[in-house]
Amino acid sequence: MLGKTTTRLEQSPEHFLWSVEQHVATITLNRPDRKNPLTFESYAEMRDRFRDLVYAEEIRAVVITGAGNNFCSGGDVHEIIGPLTKMSMKELLAFTRMTGDLVKAIRNCPQPVIAAVDGICVGAGAILAMASDIRLGTPNSKVSFIFSKVGLAGCDMGACAMLPRIIGQGRAAELLFSGRNMKGEEAERWGFFNQLHDSANLLKEARTMATKLAEGPNFAHGITKTMLNQEWNMSIEQAIESEAQAQAICMQTQDFVRAYEAFVKKEKPVFEGD
Repeated sequence: MLGKTTTRLEQSPEHFLWSVEQHVATITLNRPDRKNPLTFESYAEMRDRFRDLVYAEEIRAVVITGAGNNFCSGGDVHEIIGPLTKMSMKELLAFTRMTGDLVKAIRNCPQPVIAAVDGICVGAGAILAMASDIRLGTPNSKVSFIFSKVGLAGCDMGACAMLPRIIGQGRAAELLFSGRNMKGEEAERWGFFNQLHDSANLLKEARTMATKLAEGPNFAHGITKTMLNQEWNMSIEQAIESEAQAQAICMQTQDFVRAYEAFVKKEKPVFEGD
């Protein structure tokens, strides 16, 4: 199964760009003329790609970005929104579950995921950024959970669970009710963006950060990501015990031994992920 998955990841996707360099994969939404909207096919293909990353030990970090100084304009009005107005309840539920599965796949892959967000980042695009582990933006970024403006609830793809944990309940409520734009500086101040960079350097900074993470103990990074997800639903007592077990597992890795030996020799450890 591992071999088949690795082969599939080496194939070029049809609905976005994919590249791998220094153990860092970059996903680029590439419809710049439309500000990189999503389609039924790109949702599904991205979901499958993140699912495959669970088995891709050669990839240690992921960057998501968009072409043409925009991140993502959400679901394509003509290719998704229009068809949705004519679907049955059963078909609609299949679609909303599929989009939710993309968020689950991003959260469940062991690699740290960094969103490099410039320009328009609305609707499902804002969800992609939200679902990432780390978000870098620009002063030109405009993030909007636009669902209320198209007659829908703000509870889309996990937004009511995840966004309050990132920026706080009151701020999340305002954004989800209003659908207004959150500009780059406000998004950084509120904690949605970890950092702001100018547009020309955004992708470079995201890849630099991803490369540094990829050079770290990637097995341990995967454990950290797992615990960040699982501990949302734990008491403090449960979390402390789970972390004790998780850390004991990491202490059995060769990367832990390498770090100790490098410290003794006053050298920088070289992690190999085992």
